[in-house]
Amino acid sequence: MSGNDAQRSHAQPRLQSQPRSQSRAKDTGPPLTGADEKATLRGFLDYLRNAVADKVEGVPEPQVRTGGVPSGTNLLGLVKHLAFVERFYFLGEDVGNWRTTMRPSAADTVGGVLADYRKTVERANQVIDACPDLTLPAPRPPRRGQAPSMRWVLVHMIEETGRHAGHADLLREQIDGSTGR
Repeated sequence: MSGNDAQRSHAQPRLQSQPRSQSRAKDTGPPLTGADEKATLRGFLDYLRNAVADKVEGVPEPQVRTGGVPSGTNLLGLVKHLAFVERFYFLGEDVGNWRTTMRPSAADTVGGVLADYRKTVERANQVIDACPDLTLPAPRPPRRGQAPSMRWVLVHMIEETGRHAGHADLLREQIDGSTGR
């Protein structure tokens, strides 16, 4: 495998179920990505997406939906919210009430919410991959004003997903002591 092939293979999304130990002591480092700007941005975004999904894997009911802080933030709600954010910014889908995106319904399951997130990420990555120039506008819901550039959306999604990955780290540690990415 050439050096470029090795770099590209590290940049591919992983968001599939992975067995994990209950308590990881070793942290994973930053991803190896492709050489260009889009590959680097997408590589870091995929890395954070995987970190969030991993934090939900293996958490039983009701802990996965139980708020770990006074605001009620919970692991399942974080993943559900991030799927809405991905659809808004990359797929141009409108969101009626952002506050409700953090609240899983009684019918939501870990498997269902993770499958929706993974499918949304796959669709979002298709939009990213099809964008020939990061200065072009990203998809935008109707009546929302001028769309930001794809570059801005990628950077914002790294920030948004990273912020919630940190929340997920703390919530997971409170549940079963698991740490690391």
